[in-house]
Amino acid sequence: MKKMGVAMLGISPDVPAQQKKFDEKYKLGFPLLSDPDHRVASDYGVWGEKKMFGKTIEGIVRSAFLIDEAGSILDAWYRISPKETVPKLAKALEVL
Repeated sequence: MKKMGVAMLGISPDVPAQQKKFDEKYKLGFPLLSDPDHRVASDYGVWGEKKMFGKTIEGIVRSAFLIDEAGSILDAWYRISPKETVPKLAKALEVL
């Protein structure tokens, strides 16, 4: 992605210490930003009710966004699996 001038980052409600452990375990290769008050998640419409193990809870709806240098959302994928994220982003970048 760097060759294309694209920066990838993640945002989660976890505090930085938890994110560091997660990154060390999964070796993500991109920075994680902390959003413990859910402000960014709410602004992007990805904090809300979801079903988990048959129960309704509040939490992050896993999503991915392609945002240009001016801050405009070029593409968005809601309820995306981690395995689908990079392939869908790569395909979207091919058509730009």
